[in-house]
Amino acid sequence: MEARLERAARYRQVLFLCVILGLSWAVTESLQYFVEEETERGTFVANLAKDLGLGVGELSDRGSRIVFDQNTGFLLLNSLTGDLLLNENLDREELCGPIEPCVVPFQLLLEKPFQIIRAELQVRDINDHSPVFLDREILLKISESTTPGATFLLERAQDSDTGTNSLTNYTISRNAYFHINVHDGAQGDIFPELVLDQMLDREEMPELSLTLTALDGGSPPRSGTTLVRILVGDINDNAPEFVQSFYKAKIPENSPVGSLVIAVSARDLDTGSNAEMVYAFFYATERILKMFQINSTSGNLYLKADLDYEVIQTYTLTIQAKDGGGLSGKCTVVVEVTDINDNPPEILMSSLNSPIAENTPETVVAVFRIRDRDSGNNGKMVCSIQDDIPFLLKPSVENFYTLVTEKPLDREWITEYNITITVTDLGTPRLKTQHTITVLVSDVNDNAPTFTQSSYTLSVPENNSPALHIGSVSATDSDSGTNAQLHLLAAAAAPRPLFALRALDYEALRAFEFRVRATDRGASPLSGQARVRVRVLDANDNAPFVLHPLQNASAPCTELLPRAAQPGYLLTKVVAVDADAGQNAWLSFQLLQASEPGLFSVWAHSGEVRTARPPGERDAPRQRLLVLVRDNGHVTLHVLLVDGFSQPHLPGPEAAAERAQADPLTGPLVVALASVSSLFLCWLLLFVALRLCGRSGRAALPGCPAPEGPFPGQLLDVSGAGTLAHSYQYEVCLTGGTGTSDFKFLKPIVPNLLPQSTGRNVE
Repeated sequence: MEARLERAARYRQVLFLCVILGLSWAVTESLQYFVEEETERGTFVANLAKDLGLGVGELSDRGSRIVFDQNTGFLLLNSLTGDLLLNENLDREELCGPIEPCVVPFQLLLEKPFQIIRAELQVRDINDHSPVFLDREILLKISESTTPGATFLLERAQDSDTGTNSLTNYTISRNAYFHINVHDGAQGDIFPELVLDQMLDREEMPELSLTLTALDGGSPPRSGTTLVRILVGDINDNAPEFVQSFYKAKIPENSPVGSLVIAVSARDLDTGSNAEMVYAFFYATERILKMFQINSTSGNLYLKADLDYEVIQTYTLTIQAKDGGGLSGKCTVVVEVTDINDNPPEILMSSLNSPIAENTPETVVAVFRIRDRDSGNNGKMVCSIQDDIPFLLKPSVENFYTLVTEKPLDREWITEYNITITVTDLGTPRLKTQHTITVLVSDVNDNAPTFTQSSYTLSVPENNSPALHIGSVSATDSDSGTNAQLHLLAAAAAPRPLFALRALDYEALRAFEFRVRATDRGASPLSGQARVRVRVLDANDNAPFVLHPLQNASAPCTELLPRAAQPGYLLTKVVAVDADAGQNAWLSFQLLQASEPGLFSVWAHSGEVRTARPPGERDAPRQRLLVLVRDNGHVTLHVLLVDGFSQPHLPGPEAAAERAQADPLTGPLVVALASVSSLFLCWLLLFVALRLCGRSGRAALPGCPAPEGPFPGQLLDVSGAGTLAHSYQYEVCLTGGTGTSDFKFLKPIVPNLLPQSTGRNVE
């Protein structure tokens, strides 16, 4: 156990060391490249893939891009080959001014996995600028009493180039009175100094013109010239002197134009015109002349243009006081610009991934960098997003941030997010910048179709026509696009009709169930089910059937009535049934016809046949009663009046013949009985044929084809095989031999167990 714990501790130490080394490499790794200014666009600079030890195409696979601090595209990266190319002509003087070396930093951003590699492009100077004097003419007034060896500072030339291409020497045209000394300045520059070789004689030469030439160190060298005019004046033996040789002033960068920066003062011990001083800039660059102005009389220094701490923090000026005799004194003024919080933070977006698929784990949505051009607390920043969204901000190096999802997203809940990135600095007053990005959530097939009801109950009347619309079902899908296109249902929430393919018989099938499935069209299809219950509604399609008395008895009469019967005597009870249900099966009884209408009565609800009065001597011994059984049925009774049940008086054949002749209904009854017997025999033969047809695999008989279209184009088969189950199949038979499609009759293959009454008299 101790050895295992020791190995685990060593493994954690090694892993921690690897992580630290990886982070250190990601932060400290820096590449350096060089290019000369004015190099043509498209020039090859380097191969980043080779320098980083990456394979061909790996930069493209990792999502590489070049990011500059100033949002400029000086370089172009071919992510397939790794070649770094120059995207535009560079001017070193425009990029860096007098700063040397001229370095343009940039970053190589790798997104998969996330890595930032710092790099820099150093722009080398070429000799493309000649030295320039700001004034075409320099005027000097030198007294004739000036002793040899006296020096006079001259205006220096300016050269935008740096290094060896900058200003290196000054020369002056050949003359007998002056030569040039070159001195190094405090900031590494040089300036010319005119040295008097011999005394001047105003009477001999009151004015002298010389040519001052400035040379740079380029190859070939460039030069610039100015004219030096020397006026020989009377003796002026005191030069002006400033109260302070060094002045220092501080001014906020938001100071308005015209503000007083500082006041300088000089004095001259001479009198008259030799004591009248004029203040002016000496050794001033174009930038200083654009930014400041000095009152030539008072020596007050004023602000001429707006200051910007983020551009220049310090200005060094040389102010000269020159008296009327041509002597001058100088002082140095250092102006420090103090920073104020006048620059809001900046958000530089590097990449944005939208849309994002729902149900995915932590995903990088955006990579961006923040920047504030102020300094101190004014340049410190805090970055945040709103709290009510499932996203997180993760800081990285060099003020880079990654926006990632906190948890898997759900498109059905929210389809898009508006994320506001807020960056606030810590200056006074605090400034902030907001940037809103929209992230769309793309759909995946994660929701199965859902029916509007888990179960449906539909009703259809029996004996319906084929293709009868019996109801509709509908389903919805929370997904979108093809993930929400349903296979069975045309579209989400669109109802689809259900049709009955065959006529139904309530007496054979009162209800049945089936399931409806809806499947979407996603890459991994999902489905949902609903139960559909169909109730068959009864129709009054079955006449009552009389169970008692039997109508096929061979006896000429069925009931005996004693002549001594009293009113209310129960002769018999008619018993009938109806295959229908509900109100269609409610039966009522009615005496429809009788030999003696006043002798008998039938109870409407029970079917009991009773005497209404006592039989009389004049009543015929044989009575015929016709009882109507509603729904649509009736029964015929023959009653024989006898004196007692012990010796029934049965008439002989002769009497029966006589009664037959006497009874006018005997002949028609015999014909009706024969007709009924013939119809029954035909029905029996047809029943046997249909049973044989059903047992032979539902093969269509020549005279009994199954119904075929046309039906509506969208029928739903509830049995899964295209027809109803065999027990519930209904067929439509056509007339034989006609060649037409007229229906002859419609009936179920399996008949009712009870025979169907057709309204015929049953005796």
